Amino acid sequence: MQVLIYGAGNLILSDEGFGVHFVRHLEQHYQIPDNVELYDGGTLGIMVHFKFEEADKVILVDVVQAKGEPGDIFRYEREDIMLKNIPVKMSPHQIGLQEMLLISEMRDAPKPDLTFFGIVAKSLDPGDQLTPPLQAGLEKVAGLVVEELAKVGVELKKKAA
Repeated sequence: MQVLIYGAGNLILSDEGFGVHFVRHLEQHYQIPDNVELYDGGTLGIMVHFKFEEADKVILVDVVQAKGEPGDIFRYEREDIMLKNIPVKMSPHQIGLQEMLLISEMRDAPKPDLTFFGIVAKSLDPGDQLTPPLQAGLEKVAGLVVEELAKVGVELKKKAA
């Protein structure tokens, strides 16, 4: 099974860069098996639809605007995304998520199992650091990703301290 963990975000807008910070967090703190690719998607959006087509399992991590407090985490599946049941989009790179999946479907590309973990941002002000609630969210989302992958027989282990 080929797994893609895709972190989206803009690193110069504080919490908006969460997905990219998350991928870096996994690189630093977890042993990543050969069949798991960590991908810093930045703000590329629709430009990298091919990455989703290469994987059997995709985990997308990004900020989301939803009712809740900064740092609250929401889990969505492919159906939620395709039916547009995800909350309001927050950034330009999110504009292409449904479109990216639709392009892949139109190309008859394989449909990977897709899970989207969205976290509520506190600040989108210019800056390259996460706010405390989202900094704390890095390990919370990591725990959810570890659980998600364990369901399909993929193990992420923490590196020795």
